[in-house]
Amino acid sequence: MMVNMTASADFWFDPACPWAWMTSRWMLEVEQVRDVKTTWHVMSLAVLNEDRNEHDENWQRLLGRVRVLIAAEQAHGNEVLLPLYTALGTRIHKDGRGGKDDAVLAEALEEVGLPASLLEAADSDKFDDALRKSHHAGMDQVGMEVGTPVIAVEGTAFFGPVVTPAPKGEAAGKLWDGVRLVAGTEGFFEIKRTRERGPIFD
Repeated sequence: MMVNMTASADFWFDPACPWAWMTSRWMLEVEQVRDVKTTWHVMSLAVLNEDRNEHDENWQRLLGRVRVLIAAEQAHGNEVLLPLYTALGTRIHKDGRGGKDDAVLAEALEEVGLPASLLEAADSDKFDDALRKSHHAGMDQVGMEVGTPVIAVEGTAFFGPVVTPAPKGEAAGKLWDGVRLVAGTEGFFEIKRTRERGPIFD
């Protein structure tokens, strides 16, 4: 008699990316209709682009937010990443507060019951080694020509899917089935078309 085993998926995100946010909400739907459990990890668009972008105020803000996420994970365990990402992403993307509104970090920490002292990590390089380790654990599997999200499952890692709005219910499951099918095909690299709409968060 065969026993169905829960698949383990790993998901890398930067909270600044609206497309990663869309894909993360889809992944939560997938967990409801497919036998899969997701572990969440931080990557950094600031680190990814550090050799190409000037280290301006926006670059520092991007880096500061992921530093706080890594500091929270280091101090309180991996299980805090999803609720903290959800609290932060809701403010950044659904509420449209992603720009220079640095209050989103403090509010997200408070919402999930994490100490405000974690904000100190935003301006410190104390957790940068851990951040880079997390970043490269995902990005090294797919290459540096892509961004976030990155998903890895059963030895196959891929960028995306980039989709809007996030499918729900069985539609989410069918997309998961299809993405895994093509991503698991030997020699398969890419399907792409021009995006004709922006992220639809509701």
